[in-house]
Formats: sequence, structure tokens, C-alpha cells
Amino acid sequence: MIAERYGLKHLSTGEILREEIASSTELGKLADSYMSKGELVPDCVVIEMLEELLAKQRDRNGFIFDGFPRTVPQGEALNQLLQRHGKRVNAVVSLEVEDEELIERLLRRGVISGRADDNRQTIESRLKVYYRQTAPLKEFYREQGLLKEIKGVGSIDAIFGSIVKEIDSLSTS
Repeated sequence: MIAERYGLKHLSTGEILREEIASSTELGKLADSYMSKGELVPDCVVIEMLEELLAKQRDRNGFIFDGFPRTVPQGEALNQLLQRHGKRVNAVVSLEVEDEELIERLLRRGVISGRADDNRQTIESRLKVYYRQTAPLKEFYREQGLLKEIKGVGSIDAIFGSIVKEIDSLSTS
């Protein structure tokens, strides 16, 4: 919805990696060895993949990075990558949801989509990884004045409205 509204290219690193896994590429096999255990794919692999995608999408108005960056080093690498392409991060949206709600949502997603990695053990492992490696990223972007924290509970339309309000405020600030 956000990509459509603002004419941006949606880049979901998770989807891209799952496509690589489904195609049994070397990148996919490597990514699967991490993802199936709830671990993060190494930064160098993800950055290289994004570098190739950005080079192919030079004519885009901008991008929404979904699921990336997930660590402070990835955030730093993304800043450098975008700078090489004459772009920058304009905002970081963090959808805030309690852990139990996240677990329930992901368990439901696993049932609906058949994703084997959406089981309680892997989800809880992902949450531990989040608090250890990803949560510090919020402070990294807060210090740059880019972090927009949005309540991620409620209707999709209400959450989308909150995101749009924050994004639209960027053009007036």
C-alpha cells in the first residue's frame, strides 16, 4: 500500500531470499542454512544482493526496504550503498507490537501459508535475535532523526493511516 501510494519499489529481503531458496540457487542454499534455524543471513550476502537490485532499478523514485536492515552494521552498509547510488534513507518505520501478539500472528501465518519456519520454537528464536541484534538499530535511526514508531495493532487501514501521516509530515519538515 505504501509503495503504491508513493510510487516506490518494495524490496523484501525475506521474499527475495525465499525465491532464491525455492530456486535452489547457491545463495538460496546458503540463506536456507541460516533462515531455517531462525538466524540472520550474513550481512555480506544481503548487501551484495541489494547492490545488484539497486543497480537494476536506477530509474525508481525510491525504495521501501522491508525486513532490512536488521543490524546496526547493515544500517551503516545501507547508508553507504544508497550514497553510492545517489540516494539516502528518508525515514524508518517501526511497527510496535507486543511479543505475544507477534507470536500469535506468525503462528497463524504459518498455518495459512504453510511456512515451516513459522513455528513457536523458530519464532521465539527470531525474537531473541531481534532483541540482541535488531533492537539497537532503532537507536541508530533515532539518533539520525529518522525513526518513526507506529502502533502496529488495529486495522490495516488505521495502521496505514498512521504511517501515511508520518511520511507526509516529511515533506513539510
